[in-house]
Amino acid sequence: MKIKLILNATVLTLLLSGCEMTNTGKGAAIGAAAGGILGKATGNHKDKRIFIGAAIGALAGAAVGDYMDKQEQAFRDELAGSGVEVVREGDNLRLVMPANITFASDQSYITSGFYNTLDAIAKVMNKYEKTYLSIQGHTDSTGKDSYNMNLSRDRAQSVKNYLVNQQIIAARMSTRGYGESQPVASNDNANGRALNRRVEIQIVPNTQS
Repeated sequence: MKIKLILNATVLTLLLSGCEMTNTGKGAAIGAAAGGILGKATGNHKDKRIFIGAAIGALAGAAVGDYMDKQEQAFRDELAGSGVEVVREGDNLRLVMPANITFASDQSYITSGFYNTLDAIAKVMNKYEKTYLSIQGHTDSTGKDSYNMNLSRDRAQSVKNYLVNQQIIAARMSTRGYGESQPVASNDNANGRALNRRVEIQIVPNTQS
């Protein structure tokens, strides 16, 4: 009850003080403030997800599949020819972005050639707001395990930071680095290592109201 009161007061304050803010700005501010309060108030991840879900809107029943069908098609249209693979997995989507279109070798900063691709992803995500994003970094097996793990985390965080700058609410996104632990091809040859150096974005519908 105490958490709910704090959140209600915070959201009301933001709305009353945001007369000159855009709707997107209000949403970002509310999401950030609420997420920060919940992070301090409880360690229960499920509770945080439920509150954030209420803020971004929930889907139920047949609406989930229809919503994700439309979002999938939007991604395919916007990302056609970009090199990004759009994969449907039940009601979830996965965007697979190989390293050759994302990051320079051994670097975690986003190359300028990747801006248009991320802009297209942000465009779709801003239109379809009832979904969460899990941004996951992966590397090949070249180098030390600890170095690869840190590099994969930094790359995932770089993608999140860019999307935040494109008005995607930070509370909708999580990041994780897997290093070299989840290869999709053999690390014994150059082609396989190139496939393993990638960033994936898992897109999951919010079904908790």
